[in-house]
Amino acid sequence: MAIVTEIERLLDAYRAWLKEKTTLREVNGSWVEITTPYVDRHNDALQIYARRSNGGYLLSDDRYTIHDLEASGCNLNTEKRQDLLNITLNGFGVRQNGGALEIRATPENFPLRKHNLIQAMLAVNDLFYLAKPMVESLFLEDVISWLDSNDVRYTPKVKFTGISGYDHLFDFVIPKSRKQPERIVQAINRPTRDTAEAFIYKWTDTRGVRSPDSKAYAVLNDTSQPVASGVIDAFRNYAIDPVPWSHRAESVSELAA
Repeated sequence: MAIVTEIERLLDAYRAWLKEKTTLREVNGSWVEITTPYVDRHNDALQIYARRSNGGYLLSDDRYTIHDLEASGCNLNTEKRQDLLNITLNGFGVRQNGGALEIRATPENFPLRKHNLIQAMLAVNDLFYLAKPMVESLFLEDVISWLDSNDVRYTPKVKFTGISGYDHLFDFVIPKSRKQPERIVQAINRPTRDTAEAFIYKWTDTRGVRSPDSKAYAVLNDTSQPVASGVIDAFRNYAIDPVPWSHRAESVSELAA
């Protein structure tokens, strides 16, 4: 089977799954609750809310994402964390409003804006969630310090449009050099089946519009516990190089070249 046909079949299956697993419920007269098949770290389905607004629609997470992180002991009030939060949200065109993550949509771009809000919720949750409450360092901050200390040249928070037409935000892009092709690097704080599948889909959807020799790397936080072998295998099956944090030194030469 040709690779294009194979990927198209996978994307058709993804769209069918997304439609089947999405449900709607009217709440408070003017809002519609949209339950999605995506899950948070509690394994609960993510929900967003939509209402008509100025000829279009307002989509909101109803303050869930940030309030849940704060309730878990994650302090978002430092300047560094606010900068990371705003950079992440800006990459999806999402804004904060009183703790709610919001985005506006028209009838024409509603699917894309809904997708962007969901992806922003997942990105913020993964960015800031700490395995132990009140721990003051962030995994992404550690990855940034590691890249900087090894003189790895990168552009942070780069957005690419995939074959599907959806935008995908990646943590770092290392430009092509004489020795290495373009390298896309994602820091994954919670290496689980769900986070692995999310990155695999982003990369699969994006690689067709990038240079054929582009590479992808998943830097995996294994500080608290080892990464499951199934997660490692899944990345390798899709030509993504897994980089456990405890073995990060082994990948420096490839990333810095």
